[in-house]
Amino acid sequence: MSEPTILVLGVGNILLGDEGAGVKVVDLLEERYRFSDQVEFVDGGTAGLELLSCLDDKQHVIIIDAILGAEPPGTIKKMVLDNAPAFFQNRISPHQLGLAEMLSCAAMTDSLPDHISLYGIIPESLETGLELTQTVAAAVEKISRQVLDDLQILGVEIAKRQQRVSA
Repeated sequence: MSEPTILVLGVGNILLGDEGAGVKVVDLLEERYRFSDQVEFVDGGTAGLELLSCLDDKQHVIIIDAILGAEPPGTIKKMVLDNAPAFFQNRISPHQLGLAEMLSCAAMTDSLPDHISLYGIIPESLETGLELTQTVAAAVEKISRQVLDDLQILGVEIAKRQQRVSA
């Protein structure tokens, strides 16, 4: 079994409604699909430097997170991050200072992956609660399909899991 070279990292605080959208994408993908060994999925929650070891030997990182923006809630923004540590210095969500630190440390130790992309979702509500708004839940579905497409382009084999039938 070879080491994963692709990391799909969902970040966010699941206790603050739509802020947990990145984590929900990772959960959805792992629940519905099986993936070949070159991809690793991580629920990064609100962790920062603790995630540094997740970057070891990765060539591609896909980060999914709720981001602040002027666009309507549920808007999806995909960005290729040429300078990821600097990008996250702008603090577009509360936990991203930790991401900036992690990526800066990775850059200093030459362990920063060559390709980092970010899927950002504009939240509708950051109220305390475990549920996503309908708007952001729909965006989670869309991002999941886009991440699947990205992974297939990178050569990841994907198979649907059998869905359990309720009695």
